[in-house]
Amino acid sequence: MYSKRNPSQDHLNFHIRLTDNHYSIGVLYLLPMEIWKIIISLISAYLFGSIPFGFIIVKAFKGTDLRTEGSGRTGGTNAGRAAGFGAGALTAIFDFLKGALAVWLSMFMVPETPWLYVVAGLLAIGGHNYSIHLLERNPDGTIHLRGGAGGAPALGAAFGLFPWTLPIILPIGLVFLFIVGYASLTTLSVAVLTIIVFSIRYIQGLSPWEYIVYGVGALIMLVWALRPNITRLLKGNERIVGLRAWIKDRSNK
Repeated sequence: MYSKRNPSQDHLNFHIRLTDNHYSIGVLYLLPMEIWKIIISLISAYLFGSIPFGFIIVKAFKGTDLRTEGSGRTGGTNAGRAAGFGAGALTAIFDFLKGALAVWLSMFMVPETPWLYVVAGLLAIGGHNYSIHLLERNPDGTIHLRGGAGGAPALGAAFGLFPWTLPIILPIGLVFLFIVGYASLTTLSVAVLTIIVFSIRYIQGLSPWEYIVYGVGALIMLVWALRPNITRLLKGNERIVGLRAWIKDRSNK
């Protein structure tokens, strides 16, 4: 059963103050060193997420800029379209791992702090979708950060929070990908299933409620990143992948 903090040990306070070299923030009672650990964890989570593995792998496999291929995103789906199944699979694996590593680092740095693990996971998704390494300047002078849609790091962070999310979510996601045939729905299903899994575990007393917040936050971020895909889905002209795409190609020959 999930172990919660004892409020009597946390010195309940609902304001920020400095007393005897201790910071009291909400119900958390943190030493200055712990605050630095939190800051390092959160910055590292974004930087982990911002590593553009798809861009790097396609560059190595094919020598092209993935941002100029297909959807322009740097995730596994577009990497697979640009440089083949191997490049796509390798990209998805590395993107998955950076989400998990972001959560694991925060757990190592500050144990028993669920909200931190949630924020770290969301920052990994944010880094993936808006990578500081893929900064571009638009013609009007504004700055634009490129990246992926966030499905793989979202699953990786969920795995970091609870490893059994992987065998639960991955098979269903693969059905969406290869049978239903829409990569965008596959990405969204990761967050929806994460919410369901952590809601059930919270009801059972096995996970903190903050993990549900992670699922909701991930869903919002994925929906925002996939706005063009959702529009195409509603119009019925979203590109298909997997078995449906193979059947369509065979029928056109």
